[in-house]
Amino acid sequence: MVTDTQVRKLMQEYERHGRKGRAARAAGMSRTTARRYMGAGKLPSEMRRLRTWRTREDPFAEDWSEIAERLEAAPELEAKTLFEDLCERHPGWYQEGQLRTFQRRVREWRALSGPPKRLFFAQEHRPGDAMQTDFTWCTELRVTIQGEPFSHQLCHQVLPYSNWEWGTVCQSESLLAIRRGLQSALFRLGRAPKNHQTDNSTAATHSLADGKRGFNAEYVAVVEHFGMKPRTTMVGEKEQDGDIEAANGALKRRLEQHLLLRGSRDFASVEEWEAWVQEVIVKANRGRSERLAEEMRVMRQLDVARLPEYREMEARVNQGGMIRVKNNGYSMPSRLKGERVRVRVYERRLEAYFKGKLQATFERLRGEGRWRVDYRHVIDSMVDHPGAFELYRYRDALFPREVFRRAHEAMCGASNRRWRTDLEYLRIVQLAAREGEQEVAAALELLLGEGAEITSDAVRELVTPPVIEAPALAPLEADLGEYDVLHRAAVA
Repeated sequence: MVTDTQVRKLMQEYERHGRKGRAARAAGMSRTTARRYMGAGKLPSEMRRLRTWRTREDPFAEDWSEIAERLEAAPELEAKTLFEDLCERHPGWYQEGQLRTFQRRVREWRALSGPPKRLFFAQEHRPGDAMQTDFTWCTELRVTIQGEPFSHQLCHQVLPYSNWEWGTVCQSESLLAIRRGLQSALFRLGRAPKNHQTDNSTAATHSLADGKRGFNAEYVAVVEHFGMKPRTTMVGEKEQDGDIEAANGALKRRLEQHLLLRGSRDFASVEEWEAWVQEVIVKANRGRSERLAEEMRVMRQLDVARLPEYREMEARVNQGGMIRVKNNGYSMPSRLKGERVRVRVYERRLEAYFKGKLQATFERLRGEGRWRVDYRHVIDSMVDHPGAFELYRYRDALFPREVFRRAHEAMCGASNRRWRTDLEYLRIVQLAAREGEQEVAAALELLLGEGAEITSDAVRELVTPPVIEAPALAPLEADLGEYDVLHRAAVA
């Protein structure tokens, strides 16, 4: 096929020397073709006619009027659904291989006769106008903490004008996570934009009687503390958060690449993982410094104190030594039974205080109806009442490691006196609380490996260091006359 470039070359060569054959050879075409284009005086694109006829018979002609009526009545119908219906109503007439042809016909109908489509309007971002916050799951990164899979999200902040970003690790889309992530980003910048934008998460908004969403008072207080105004997307309009949504994917792709370079996805702690993530973000932000400088010039100086990253609440320690926080149970030291403790609820942990002194720290549970019991809090009472062990609701907490469970099973297999066996086992757990869990676990592994009888005395002998008695020495009697002899010798 001759191109417009070839014909232009043909004309230029002919104007230079007036020889058609030589001009045709220079343009890479035959004399006949050259003569045709020179006679027409047009380029190939100008001579090409738009084809308006079909090259083969339309296989859907007989049923198309009915299909068009159905599309007009319900434009949201998909082509595949309509095609499957056709095949069902006309068995043997249509084949599976005609689906793509049918989809093209439906797409053409939508373009020519379908309803108007919704357009999206590109927005021009202004420096320092807003910071967007969103949550994104990081399951696909397959990160582990000390070998255990770590299911978590990132609370992600972005300045749309410069694309400067920040992120913090969190467990849920909670207000505490927003508070921690937002102020971490703002104090990193040292300045604050005019607005803070989120989607309609329950942490920031709640449903109103008219079906719309209103801001939660606590969320508004957090945003206004930093001198910003809250802003959200319309319900169901996620594209209005397009910048942060795109940045979520870009950040996770960047983290994936750096994890591949690192050669390992395992981290010693959540704090180490978060610090590593932020180090990757810092490197990415270096290429955004020019536009960030424009934003910094118009943003307000941050001149407020950090907000506490926890909520405080009171809880009463019940008869079982438990408190309930956010519909989950946590154990407390038994001496606090009946007392009221003050609980600080962080995004990832809980701290319990009594009279201003820290009494216990727990990893925060997610969901409802769950429990976390520290065997050190209950073991002394359990030893005094061993009969309660068999049906204890939180019995699994008294097996701090798998080796403890294996040891208990071995003890039960060696004796049919269940009550006595449970008491002996509870004394071993009590020993772990006093002498150290790791040392007792090692002793149990040794006894199990040797097939020896497992008793609290046997474990105590292995974990308790022997008492070394000091040898008896005669009282020292000093002879002061010896000092006089030394003195006279020194003078002489």
